[in-house]
Amino acid sequence: MPVYQLDNDDYWFPPVSEALDDPQGLLAVGGDLSVSRLLHAYQCGIFPWFSDHDPILWWAPSPRMVINPHQIHISKSMVKVIRKTPFIVTFDHAFERVVKACGSTPRADQTSAESWITQDMQNAYTQLYRQGYAHSVEVWHGGELVGGLYGVALGRMFFGESMFSRADNASKIAFIHLAQRIAQWGFVLIDCQMHTPHLASLGAQEIPMAEFENYLEQNLSYGVDSLWDLVVQS
Repeated sequence: MPVYQLDNDDYWFPPVSEALDDPQGLLAVGGDLSVSRLLHAYQCGIFPWFSDHDPILWWAPSPRMVINPHQIHISKSMVKVIRKTPFIVTFDHAFERVVKACGSTPRADQTSAESWITQDMQNAYTQLYRQGYAHSVEVWHGGELVGGLYGVALGRMFFGESMFSRADNASKIAFIHLAQRIAQWGFVLIDCQMHTPHLASLGAQEIPMAEFENYLEQNLSYGVDSLWDLVVQS
């Protein structure tokens, strides 16, 4: 299958249909992590994911893991946890700390931290945050940051990037609060990118890329502006 080589002269991406030949959805290699390129990538249904020793890799997997924030699944056991555990949840209070924690907190299914959140990636998403496109959810317990997530909000869609947990259920609580809040704001979809049992337990499902592209076409009418900021600023 062809894997397109990008350069830094423009922000062009090949059609996402070109990624269908790759089982994981690899589409292109190279380019940069500038704000303009990242925003263009998200608007096309593409995201970066690579390790320190790799070039920048761009992906558009099909099927796509997504969840309607209005249909978040909260189990009875999670309802009890939310009621009984004294977690405090905030939004956009500690973005850089959340991104760093996502990159350094070991996962149960791997032996090392998620190396794909490289320093370059942390810097790039911090720039998106400073320009109002990236956002974080923080979960606190006893004054300590114990969980959270971050992603990019464009139009009526939230593109989730990563989450972390240093206390039982902290990342789930962050995700549930995100879904409930943005559902109130009129968001229609959270892009979860790829399937994980963790996300499936919260109600996320896989859809074909063509259906995901329809969501993009219908719900990015604000261009690169987000309902998130429009609501917060109102």
